[in-house]
Amino acid sequence: MAEAGLSLALNLMKESTHFELKPLSKEGIPAALDKAVRYRLLNEPSEAESICRDVLRVEPDNQQALVLLLLALTDRFAEGHTPAVTQTQEVLTRLRSDYERFYYHGIVCERRAKARLNLNVPGAGYDAFEWLMEAMVWYEKAEAIRPEGNDDALLRWNACARTVMQRSLGPRPEERVEASLE
Repeated sequence: MAEAGLSLALNLMKESTHFELKPLSKEGIPAALDKAVRYRLLNEPSEAESICRDVLRVEPDNQQALVLLLLALTDRFAEGHTPAVTQTQEVLTRLRSDYERFYYHGIVCERRAKARLNLNVPGAGYDAFEWLMEAMVWYEKAEAIRPEGNDDALLRWNACARTVMQRSLGPRPEERVEASLE
């Protein structure tokens, strides 16, 4: 009898690709967020992203879930997942703390730069340089308002500076346009 029920359920699922997502319980949120952290560590950002979105359906302002979602999205930059770039901007606006907004904006720029460098295509170094410079500006803004004893923005700024120096990155050369004398 159980087999018939399972068969019926599978047939119904085959007919529809739209599912009603199941909501998490509030009590299950801490464990779910722990799982999201583990999935990021296992280099499975889409799994972490899914968990964070489930948490945010129950608690739309959960700051830990927003930060984890942002980081999972930036993990996907290396995959060339372009919707992640737009989605990170939306998540940034939902962070309550100016410090976190500035700091994580820097993270987004820095990770875009690193993803670009890993593509190893013509002009990637110039693009990465621009993103790293923007990241450093955001880290300086975060540094100016950082909580006492929190040097995260300084560490990230230094990492960006080292990347620029070690890879000998620089600005894009200006194109020279010569006027025609015709």
